[in-house]
Amino acid sequence: MDITAPLPPAADEPAPLATAGHTILDPSDLGLIDRVPLIPETARRRHCVFVPADHRFKAAARFMQALWREDRGLAIGTHFDRREPHRPRRLGSRISTAAGALGSNFLHPDIVPVVTRALAYREPGAAYDVDRLKTNLLSSQPLAFNLFGPLACDLALATRFVAELLPGTLTEVTDILFEHSPGRGAPRFTADRTAFDIVLRGRDATGARAIVAMEVKYSEVGHEHAPPPHPRHAQIARTTPDLFVDPDDPTLTGPACQQLFRQHCLASAMLTAGLADKATLAFIAPTHNQLAHAAAATYTRQLADPQAGPIPFVPTTLEHAFVAIATAGLPDHARALHRRYTDWWLVDGELELAAMPTTGPVPAAAPTARTTTDIPAGSKLLTRRSRPHATSPFSKQVARPA
Repeated sequence: MDITAPLPPAADEPAPLATAGHTILDPSDLGLIDRVPLIPETARRRHCVFVPADHRFKAAARFMQALWREDRGLAIGTHFDRREPHRPRRLGSRISTAAGALGSNFLHPDIVPVVTRALAYREPGAAYDVDRLKTNLLSSQPLAFNLFGPLACDLALATRFVAELLPGTLTEVTDILFEHSPGRGAPRFTADRTAFDIVLRGRDATGARAIVAMEVKYSEVGHEHAPPPHPRHAQIARTTPDLFVDPDDPTLTGPACQQLFRQHCLASAMLTAGLADKATLAFIAPTHNQLAHAAAATYTRQLADPQAGPIPFVPTTLEHAFVAIATAGLPDHARALHRRYTDWWLVDGELELAAMPTTGPVPAAAPTARTTTDIPAGSKLLTRRSRPHATSPFSKQVARPA
């Protein structure tokens, strides 16, 4: 990680969205992989990422994080199981504490001060696990900083980003907040610890004060455990007209919907408290995290009018967010984000290489193309993209519909 290089300046004339999408998400013109592969246990063990409880997407995402760590020569980290605290294990999707302290979980050094300031000025009760934030490559918290950190440093860039990602919501971004709630436990809000991963504050085209509250997922499925709903949630749901089809439907407080339900209630309470005039709730997850998107779809069906209701709900993809970053003016950072989180061809190439007969020579790998955001100058890394997989992708050999 080159801690002296600044983020590249935003482009004066950002590329059109379609062109940026092709360049960022399919630079080798291989086409997009239609599903993540089922990775054999032997391959997962070889990279120290075999976790039996992982669902298909999480196993693939964990595998890719291990490849990213190995390519950068970052020391492997340790996982402590709460059930067996005296038996730590090396886990390829974690980096060492020393590497984490240097900011190696973040894609560019300019993001590190954003993280440092967010931790220093965290809100009372904010749910930060600092060790997880700094050393867990798979966590969605560092992803949130990797995605929104550069935007926090340049609000004009943030304005262009949200215009591409969520058109019609904000015409000016004035502030970006991480892990935000206006008052955890406050009775006038949701009286619990509900918070948003990201909040963009600003104004819309009419000049009204508006917020865009976001929930960001990576490998999480959207069914995370939460305490029973507080009675305040039901009160807000019943008194927010035209938000829910049936505010008393038990599906809203079930495992698939409870988090988004609580967040929607919090957004409504913020409007009632006069903290903004308009609000939008957005949900971001990788395209292939089908469990997370299924949870969002279940929640959408509980809304009276997801798009034109009092607080619109907008599910979108992580890949779309990366394209919006590129279109806003940071194409190199968007490539680094894609390489880190969603470039499944790298997993495909690694699996195909592992499946090749050992009797013949292994083709030599070409040097990795370097970006200005996440790869140190002078590093000598091997690319998995260059390994032979374009004609017969491993994923299409082993990953038939699950």
